[in-house]
Amino acid sequence: MVATVLRLRYRILANDLSRRPWQLVGFCFGILWAVSALGLLAVGAVVLALTQPVETGRVLTVVGGSALLLGWVIGPLVVAGLDATVDPARLAPFPLTRRDTMLALAAVGLSGVPGLATILAAVLASLVYLATPLAVAVAVPMGVLAAVTCVVAARLVGSLSSGLGSNRKGREIVGTLVLAVVIMTGPILTGIVALLDRTADLWPRVQSVAAILSWTPLGAAWAVPADVAAGMPLSALARFAVAAATLVVLWLVWARSLDAAVTSPVRPTSRAARPGSLGLFGRFPSTPVGATWARSLTAWLRDPRYLRQLIVVPLLPLLLGLTGGLTDSPFIVSSVIVALVLAIATYSDVSYDGTAFASVLASGIRGRDDRWGRLLGAASVGVPIVVVLAVLTTQLAGAPDRLPAILGASLGLLLAGYAVSAVSSALLVTPVAAPGDSPFKTVPGQTFVSGLLVFVVMAAIFVLALPSIVLAVLSAATGNGAFGWAALTVSVVVGIGGSAAGVAIGGRIFDRGAPELLQRIKAFPTR
Repeated sequence: MVATVLRLRYRILANDLSRRPWQLVGFCFGILWAVSALGLLAVGAVVLALTQPVETGRVLTVVGGSALLLGWVIGPLVVAGLDATVDPARLAPFPLTRRDTMLALAAVGLSGVPGLATILAAVLASLVYLATPLAVAVAVPMGVLAAVTCVVAARLVGSLSSGLGSNRKGREIVGTLVLAVVIMTGPILTGIVALLDRTADLWPRVQSVAAILSWTPLGAAWAVPADVAAGMPLSALARFAVAAATLVVLWLVWARSLDAAVTSPVRPTSRAARPGSLGLFGRFPSTPVGATWARSLTAWLRDPRYLRQLIVVPLLPLLLGLTGGLTDSPFIVSSVIVALVLAIATYSDVSYDGTAFASVLASGIRGRDDRWGRLLGAASVGVPIVVVLAVLTTQLAGAPDRLPAILGASLGLLLAGYAVSAVSSALLVTPVAAPGDSPFKTVPGQTFVSGLLVFVVMAAIFVLALPSIVLAVLSAATGNGAFGWAALTVSVVVGIGGSAAGVAIGGRIFDRGAPELLQRIKAFPTR
């Protein structure tokens, strides 16, 4: 049955690549990158074995192997998303035992391009012990053990991110919490490294980190061959026990999470509302713009797919503050980065409507009213956040004089983003996660071209916000506060004018092409 699942998985992959040429191009680039990285690794391992002592190889393999495991857990979640082609929910109706399901999922992970690259990288890493053949013989199976651990850990995190159950609200909360932890992993590790020894040189600090990691689940498997090469069999056995126990514990926890995710019945969530209670719809004007405004703001306040865009608001300043300090420039300009993230978030806003977009068309709303309502809904959340964040960061950094420039650059990007999105969301629809989905799942239908569209939208935002950004930079470079106030003024004037123009252009495009948008949404593949 496991072999059958693998055959079906690769048949699906072949069909996808044959139907989507740009996805095939991206797949080929991924293979070429993996082959080139493995070639460099092989050459580096041989050179290291011939020119450096075993201790150097131990430090580099332990640190690199630990980073590889973290990459397997974090990388697919943040960059590529979890593979939704074969997941527990889709295998649940078939006569597969829990063990068969887990073996199938692990085999799919190991036989993909990342899995095969990981196995080959682990085998090639054994070349650093060429001077000790016994260490090479031990390094190969330990590398395979480390690769299997990577796959199982990634599957476990994916299962946990789905919410450990079928309750939609629970899945959304747990998925969001996991995403927050993933985002903060970098600064946490950076802070740990900095606390080890702030005065030591880089190499002694790396050695200290490797010594700690070699006794943890992250790096124990990679340290076993080094102990064999150094003639320390007891230490090698102890570290092997840590590595084996890590895999066993991950496997058992994964099994429990699969039971919770697959066997729990689906429970619809609902709540009773008072008769006549319309929520935000009862507080906004009874006009097309007012109704769309209320609907958009409700989505920003309640839909986890929108709320996840807001995770960056508290985490980014915290990240920059932990890594660089409160007085450094990255922390002070964190509101500018947040504004850019929020500006891009709505570039294909219609996509989040899904097939419910048909009800928007059925209402007969004009494009201009729809554009204004969506823009005002996003601005009701984004503008206050950016203003408050700019004030807080400049005050905490002890640089209140930089507030006009920071606020000018932030509002310039944010309002430019709303102007561009008013047009782009009337032209573009892209596959997005369904309500209640894990934030880490790969969305079916995403292509290489759809990924590039984000950069096109980002370039348009930067062009429109360029005047306020230039003035803000001049204010920071010269210390002249007049440039900062000019940046703030220009950002508001250009932003409001650009938004009005974007609504007018996007409204006309919406009136002509809205039915085609709905057809494209319905054509997105679902699995």
